[in-house]
Amino acid sequence: MIQITVPKPDVSIEKQENPQLSHIYGFTDFHLITREEGGIFMFYGENDELLFVGKARKLRPRIKKHFEDNVSPMKNHRDEVRRIDVCLVADPTEREIYETYIINEGRAKYNVDKVFYK
Repeated sequence: MIQITVPKPDVSIEKQENPQLSHIYGFTDFHLITREEGGIFMFYGENDELLFVGKARKLRPRIKKHFEDNVSPMKNHRDEVRRIDVCLVADPTEREIYETYIINEGRAKYNVDKVFYK
C-alpha cells in the first residue's frame, strides 16, 4: 500500500462577506497566492465540502482563470466557492500524484478527469 500525506496548505483564502470589495466572486486576498510557483489548489464550499482540485505551474493565474473563463468545470459553480487552499509543490510529478489522490480521497464534486470513485 502506498501512503500519501497531503501537505498542509501554504495559503488559505476565504470569501469575504462583502463581495463588493472584490470583482472576483468575493475573494480579495489573491495577492497572497504566489504568481510564479507551482502547486495544487482546492476549492471548498459550505461545510468544507471539496468542490474542485487542480494543479498549476503558476498558481495565481491558473486559479483566477477558473473564475474568469467559460471552459472551466467550475463556470456554473463559482458562487459556491467559500475557501481556496493552496499547497506549493515544485515537482510536476508530485503535483500530478497529489491532484489525483485528493480528487479521489476527497471525492471532489466537480472534477471530471482523474475520477476513480464513481
